Amino acid sequence: MATSPASFPAFPALLDEALAALALPAAAARQLRVSNADSLASCFPVSDLATASMGAAGLALADLLGATGTAAEVRVDRHLAAAWFSRSLKLQGWALPDPWDPVAGDYRTRDGWIRLHTNAAHHRAAALGVLGCPETRAAVAEAVATWSATELETAVVAAGGCAAELRSLAAWQLHEQGRAVAAEPLVALDWQDCPPPTAWKPAPQRPLAGIRVLDLTRILAGPIATRLLAGLGAEVLRIDPPGWDEPAQAPEVTLGKRCARLDLRRPADRLSFERLLGAADVLVHGYRPEALERLGYGEAQRRALNPGLVDVTLSAYGWSGPWAGRRGFDSLVQMSSGIAAAGRDWRQVEQPVPLPVQALDHATGYLMAAAVIRGLAARLREGVTLSARLSLARTACLLTAHPAIATEPLFAGVQDADYGPEPEPTAWGPALRLRPALEIGDLRLHWERPATRLGSAMAAWGGYEQS
Repeated sequence: MATSPASFPAFPALLDEALAALALPAAAARQLRVSNADSLASCFPVSDLATASMGAAGLALADLLGATGTAAEVRVDRHLAAAWFSRSLKLQGWALPDPWDPVAGDYRTRDGWIRLHTNAAHHRAAALGVLGCPETRAAVAEAVATWSATELETAVVAAGGCAAELRSLAAWQLHEQGRAVAAEPLVALDWQDCPPPTAWKPAPQRPLAGIRVLDLTRILAGPIATRLLAGLGAEVLRIDPPGWDEPAQAPEVTLGKRCARLDLRRPADRLSFERLLGAADVLVHGYRPEALERLGYGEAQRRALNPGLVDVTLSAYGWSGPWAGRRGFDSLVQMSSGIAAAGRDWRQVEQPVPLPVQALDHATGYLMAAAVIRGLAARLREGVTLSARLSLARTACLLTAHPAIATEPLFAGVQDADYGPEPEPTAWGPALRLRPALEIGDLRLHWERPATRLGSAMAAWGGYEQS
């Protein structure tokens, strides 16, 4: 059943802003049809954001296909979009580990609240080193209570850890970093001349078949972007450093990909990486600003290795301002940007209240995928390629500019009918995967590879899984 966008007052504005950021015409919105009408419970229009970001990716693809005479209606199932913003798997006889380290979470300081993100061992060590306490939640809570939130945030970040003070929307809008992020575009597009396009053309059913995507991203926005690209037929090769793992997330985000490891400090692995990069069509990366530069793979070096590369990257806190290089994750940006404080006020409780899903990660991921598709279309039609930059903090600005208006019915959770009929043989065990929320004409998203473990493949295009 098609639903009028007027049923969701924030949706048209969110979609229009996404289309404008992607340099797509506003009239493209007329191609989008939305079905189902439930909404995630939040003080912000999270379901509208899910629908708009998926819809923008679909409209970018329709534009690409339109270049070959195959323009198509784009459809988004609002209910399924919200479900994909949470978890897409229903496990069959196995379990995932807890996604959060026992120390991670929100703590009361002497003058407010702070969130510590300690999932990575070095981030946990940094926080515990600053606090000078044992690795137990009770000891951390006791130590945190003696600090001011601002001082502890500053100290943990300076030590190489990840932390975010709870700030109100008003405080973030006045903060130097908040002002810097608000002045940035939602998607910063930089078009550059490139060599004549190859013979690649998008096919109606697998439009990105023949496109090679080199994925240097981790939790969570970038892997979501490349998951969608894989579902459209792209060959996605994810590269991680030795020892890195995401046991709670890999079954979600490695769908359709091959996953390999390289150590860019080793000369042999650097040569392998340069061969991969030189033969790629797309690079998606989530390193902090200047991190690739320090490894010798800054934008100029990447362009020298591959002048036609579509280069899309993200950061946590934006690309300008004093926090441009700060480590961050969705949950931390929600604390910094006023989202968790607004949720607390909305719920009328004392502790921070985040969004019901990690919407900043997911929405940014779909916008990244849309930017990739826009870059491929421009390379095909106009002989230019694209460098694009996005951030979780700028996506937060998009969301918080549109407070939710109560809509019914509320999202009632994932139903059995929301899953596909056949189990996916993931590397961990069978699981049902949600049906795709996005359709473009008669095109249906399809992933040829089940979810796989990190480091399970060779670092080569068209390579094989390791034994």
